[in-house]
Amino acid sequence: MITLHHVPQSRSMRVLWLLHELGVPFRVQEHAFDKSLRAPEFLSLSPAGRVPALEIEGERMFESGAMVEYLCDRFPEAGLGRMPGDMDRMAWLVWVHFAETLSQHVAALTQQHIMLYEDAMRSPIVMRLEAARIAKCYGAIEARLSTPLENRDYLLTSGFSAADICVGQAVYMARHFARLDPFPQTAAWYERLTEREGFRASLPTEDGARIYDRDFYEAWDG
Repeated sequence: MITLHHVPQSRSMRVLWLLHELGVPFRVQEHAFDKSLRAPEFLSLSPAGRVPALEIEGERMFESGAMVEYLCDRFPEAGLGRMPGDMDRMAWLVWVHFAETLSQHVAALTQQHIMLYEDAMRSPIVMRLEAARIAKCYGAIEARLSTPLENRDYLLTSGFSAADICVGQAVYMARHFARLDPFPQTAAWYERLTEREGFRASLPTEDGARIYDRDFYEAWDG
C-alpha cells in the first residue's frame, strides 16, 4: 500500500494529484501545517520535517521530485513519465524539476504573508522581488508553450505528463501572489489542467484545512 503524508495546498499536492492520475490504490494521511511536522514520529519519515513523505511497501521517501520520478517509473503504463531513450525525456526531467524553482519563490512569499504574522517581521522588498521572480517563471512557461511549432497544449511535444502536474501545481500556489493575466498561453494551459479530475481531487475540501485563506495576496507596502 502507498501512504502519502500530505498538507493541503503544499508541495505534497503534486504527489497527490499524480497518484490520482496514476489510478493506483493509495491512502492519505493528512497533517496540519504547524509544528507537529517537527515531532519525532514525523521526522522519522521526513528528516527536515516537511511534506510530502511517502511510504510504499515498507520503504520511505521524502522530496516530491524524487517521488514523481519513482512513481512514474514504477507505473509506466499510465504514460505520465518519459523513460530513458524517449525523445521527451530531457524536457520531462527539466520541467518536473522546474516546479521547485517556482515553488521556492512561493515558499518565500508564503512565509512573508502568512507565517510572519506581525508587520514588523515582513519585508516589502522581499515581497516585491519574489513576486517578480514568480512572473519570470511564468515567462519561462509562456515561452515553452508558445513555440514556432504552434502553441502547445502541454509542456511536452508528446502530450500531458507528470511535468504538467508538477509545474501546474506550483502555478496553483503561485497564483496566490502573482497573476497570470499577462501570460495568455500559460493561463489557457493552467485552465486545461484545472479541468482534470486528478487536479480537482487533489484540492482541499470545502471545509478542510488550508494554508491560504485568500485567493490573492497583494504585496505589502509597509
